[in-house]
Amino acid sequence: MGRLVFFSFVSIFSFLVTFSDVMIPQKHVMALPLSTDSRWIVDENGQRVKLACVNWVSHLEVMVAEGLSKQPMDAIAKRILSMGFNCVRLTWPVFLVTNDTLGSITARQSFQIHGLLESISGIQANNPSIIDLSLLDVYQAVVSSLGDNNVMVILDNHVSKPGWCCSNFDGNGFFGDQYFDPGVWITGLTRMASMFNGVPNVVGMSLRNELRGPKQNVNDWYRYMQKGAEAVHSANPDVIVILSGLNYDKDLSFLRNRPVNLTFSGKIVFEAHWYGFTDGEAWKNGNSNQVCGRVVDNMMRMSGFLLDQGWPLFVSEFGVDQRGTNVNDNRYLGCFLGVAAELDFDWALWTLVGSYYLRQGVLGMNEYYGVLDWNWCEARNSTFLQQISALQSPFRGPGLSEANPHKVIFHPSTGLCVLMKSLFEPLRLGPCSESESWNYTPQKILSVKGTYFCLQTDDLAKPAKLGIICTDSNSKWETISDSKMHLSSKASNGTTVCLDVDSSNTIVTNVCKCLSKDNACDPESQWFKLVNSTRSSTMIKPLSGMIPTINFPSKDFHGSS
Repeated sequence: MGRLVFFSFVSIFSFLVTFSDVMIPQKHVMALPLSTDSRWIVDENGQRVKLACVNWVSHLEVMVAEGLSKQPMDAIAKRILSMGFNCVRLTWPVFLVTNDTLGSITARQSFQIHGLLESISGIQANNPSIIDLSLLDVYQAVVSSLGDNNVMVILDNHVSKPGWCCSNFDGNGFFGDQYFDPGVWITGLTRMASMFNGVPNVVGMSLRNELRGPKQNVNDWYRYMQKGAEAVHSANPDVIVILSGLNYDKDLSFLRNRPVNLTFSGKIVFEAHWYGFTDGEAWKNGNSNQVCGRVVDNMMRMSGFLLDQGWPLFVSEFGVDQRGTNVNDNRYLGCFLGVAAELDFDWALWTLVGSYYLRQGVLGMNEYYGVLDWNWCEARNSTFLQQISALQSPFRGPGLSEANPHKVIFHPSTGLCVLMKSLFEPLRLGPCSESESWNYTPQKILSVKGTYFCLQTDDLAKPAKLGIICTDSNSKWETISDSKMHLSSKASNGTTVCLDVDSSNTIVTNVCKCLSKDNACDPESQWFKLVNSTRSSTMIKPLSGMIPTINFPSKDFHGSS
């Protein structure tokens, strides 16, 4: 026989207080300039600032920020902010500031030189004030517009000679290549750093994009990247200095045992790039769990280890085909987002650009990796923006102590987290800002922090539930599969099941799928990541629906802490 346990109003009120386990969140007002504190980027008050950036291309032959023939630059800046980004990685070519002839021609002349008369008309309609400015003045105007809209800027030296990047033999790849003279490069960095000294929204400078090609070697990397870093810091000590690696910015492994040797500290950040095509068509041709495990292990060996060594890592390029039809990209994205949430690193999406004035000889080329559409009017894929929205705020870091340390259960393929509306409703996915605080014990129990309630499996294809008998096998959750994103438990009949999501975003348990071998299977509905957080929930849990009458079996029970 069971026994009825009734919760008094006082006890349920106490439960709710411990349940929330948070303080009222304070809005963080950023104090520039930025610096570093171990693996974190922080503001002048020592509070974490997470770079959630988007790349805006300004390094192609025309040397004018893309899209200004489509929309007013102020409207573009406001759109960037409205999509949740706080930062732009704004590209530039060395020759813009070292070749006086190039830097002094006007936007109109640059478009004329390349036969882009339609773009001139578009600029005159949308941004008439810049059409007869020099290219350098146009670049400064873009930075100023972003600043007026409270968008931070990373100045990214993308290439030396203006043009699309990148190949091993384009003359822009490594020190000593045809267009990549180290002395000219340092002059360019110095001039750009000096030009933006005292411009508060210019918070960082990236020394060079995607070093590559047959000349690349570690000794020259240290020789010149350290010189470049010193030159930037000397000209503009406020900015963080961002150093890229070798092999298209995939390889920083040489830093493991040989750190950089600089005269300054507290300003160095390293950057890495990670796309689906970084690994060819491995995602399309392999099992997603196995590919994810292998690729993440490699990423941690090549660059991710820097976080453990106490350096910030800025994944300054990632991205996918926004049409959603690229299987390779789609499978990569779920894995990437899970790791990005877990490691909580800074990042920049490739790209803002919906279309180009001129790219690789093609007029008005559509950019399917662009977050904006061809006309730069609307988001190309609103579902993608939801997927990344939870990652646009920090989960943890210095000064972020709205709540005690806990975990959230993040679902990468939707960008949502597991929520509990009440004890009488099934668990569902919802905004991570409203997530419960979860605790994951050494006994593999997932409990709502500050309560006796733990996550349990019921039967196959049934909603997962919360219970207080947390010692049985149906309350233990193991992370399985190479991706480490399947949460597995035992159903009442002994069947191994995995946490899953149904078509209504209800959390259910189903047979674990796609664990290995099957290359056509899509595991993403069953991919969850337990993410460390000190971020509070914005959701106030209502009293109605939270006062339960629960029938406990007549045996002792033990809740997890």
